[in-house]
Amino acid sequence: MSDTATYVYCLVHAAASPKITRVPSGLPGATRPSIVPVARSLWLAVAEVPLDTYGPGPLDRALRDMQWVADVAVAHEAVVEHFARQARVTVLPMKLFTMFSSTERAIDQSRSHRRDIRAIIRRIAGCEEWGVRMTRTSGVAPARRTAAARPSSGVAFLAAKKEARDLAREAVLAAAAAADRAFTTLAAIARDARRRDDAPEGAAAPPVLEAAFLVPANRRVRFKSAARRLATDSAEAGAEITLSGPWPAYNFVETGSRS
Repeated sequence: MSDTATYVYCLVHAAASPKITRVPSGLPGATRPSIVPVARSLWLAVAEVPLDTYGPGPLDRALRDMQWVADVAVAHEAVVEHFARQARVTVLPMKLFTMFSSTERAIDQSRSHRRDIRAIIRRIAGCEEWGVRMTRTSGVAPARRTAAARPSSGVAFLAAKKEARDLAREAVLAAAAAADRAFTTLAAIARDARRRDDAPEGAAAPPVLEAAFLVPANRRVRFKSAARRLATDSAEAGAEITLSGPWPAYNFVETGSRS
């Protein structure tokens, strides 16, 4: 039985073999990334990883170490971005810890999904992923804040509490409306968009908008300009927009799994 597994970083669509000169070293303990052919114009970026680190038991234990996971994620992303930066290529990034029992198994799995892979390539070709997060900056929208005086009676105290509740409710609604406007506006520029509806795990204050956009490279300037305008508008609703990217299209591809 082999003491290694084949780790897959990404699948690359290119007319010729993608360049591996100056490719990052990749995951801790892995061999240097290499390229193997799958079919015409399709290539896998792979490496061998030791099972005493990346096998089911050791990996399950290692996943409890958040710093180790973060380091692996950064190393994975660096390899994917190395290929994504090359001219005239389309990269299908794999999820973190996509592994196969052998390189042959990884190739066979990719070949069996060639039709789906080529459909994804057509959809994401010439595009890049951008992330948008909107968070509330305060409990009350700036335009509605009032300099509340100290209540002079019980009635005034109750009235002030009601006003504070009403303002807080308005702030929540204003931020939600701003998030909807932002998503609709940016999705109209993008080729595709994904909005996350569930709160990120462990989030104390969940964002009012967490979304990914598949943006054609020739619309990048338009997309970023629209995001800047929306950031100004959202600030008036007590919300802040953070734009990140460009990234490989992680949210818009169907990737492989451990096998």
